[in-house]
Amino acid sequence: MSTTIDHILSKETFSKEDIIILLSTEDKDEKLKLFTKAYEVKLKYIGNKVHLRGLIEFSNICRKNCLYCGIRCGNNKVQRYTVTDEEVLERVQFAWKSKFGSIVLQSGERDDKNFVDHVDYLLKEIKRTTNNEVGITLSCGEQNEDTYRLWFESGAHRYLLRVEASEEELYKKIHPDNKLHQFEDRIKALRLIQKAGYQAGTGVMIGLPFQTMGNLADDLLFFKKLNIDMVGMGPYIEHEDTPLFRYKDQLIPRKNRFDLSLRMVAVLRILMKDINIAATTALQAIDPIGREKALKAGANIIMPNITPLKYRENYLLYDDKPCVDEDAEECLKCLEMRVRLADETISYDAWGDSLHFNKKR
Repeated sequence: MSTTIDHILSKETFSKEDIIILLSTEDKDEKLKLFTKAYEVKLKYIGNKVHLRGLIEFSNICRKNCLYCGIRCGNNKVQRYTVTDEEVLERVQFAWKSKFGSIVLQSGERDDKNFVDHVDYLLKEIKRTTNNEVGITLSCGEQNEDTYRLWFESGAHRYLLRVEASEEELYKKIHPDNKLHQFEDRIKALRLIQKAGYQAGTGVMIGLPFQTMGNLADDLLFFKKLNIDMVGMGPYIEHEDTPLFRYKDQLIPRKNRFDLSLRMVAVLRILMKDINIAATTALQAIDPIGREKALKAGANIIMPNITPLKYRENYLLYDDKPCVDEDAEECLKCLEMRVRLADETISYDAWGDSLHFNKKR
């Protein structure tokens, strides 16, 4: 098999079959070759700079009822909240003064006028109070074209909309079968995000029930076909208050989901050499140094959670989410040490825009 792995890694591009082989390998030496190649690509095209995105989970109110998500509208055990504008702006000030460079505003999915206007107000205030020095990523779900354009014009320049599964049949198995959860609407929204001028991001869960290696290979090829600028993906971690939890005994072990996620990051880095790839929090939920391992596999973005502490336990998309009780200041000190141990350097005071996006322009 090593000869096969060496041959695949010597190629300029991968077929679906090549990707399946790379994702399927459990051999320690073969995995090392894959990670080494991915890190070499990262250093050549990206460097060893890690960009920070201060994550503010400003609302857990959601109209969607996705079968895997802990804040789905059907989960009546969740205490719903919206962070006050003053608290959001205070957290932005913390990120700005800590030289993060960028923040992420993330919420449940809503598209009503009050929500759209509220996000618009926050964007304008963030830009005004930071002298336009803080980059802004939005992760607020499916919207119409006018809303995407409004928010872009008000200061957001990156938008993350995870597709979670790029194959329609699998998508349907992890979402309710109704007009609010249509696969084609998700794909259309991603294209509208690109059309509006954003750096467009998406991602998937790895280790879902019903998911195959072929599905995961297709996910990576989907990112490439859509010419995406940034990706956030990580292991699927079940939540006990969701319909998919009933399949918990059919899942591959969490350790295997973690390892597979690292291989997904590595293959994607080789496939799309200059995009931004996040070392996601879900990795740390399984392995205490999961995000650092992802950096060595090709990731270059970390999103420390700076949401006010009193809200964090109510934004649990999955069980065992880390950092729900960790002070942001202490978290930053710990993060700096962890990144140094990974022989990486945090790039402070930088937006960390996607080089892939800039080259497309």
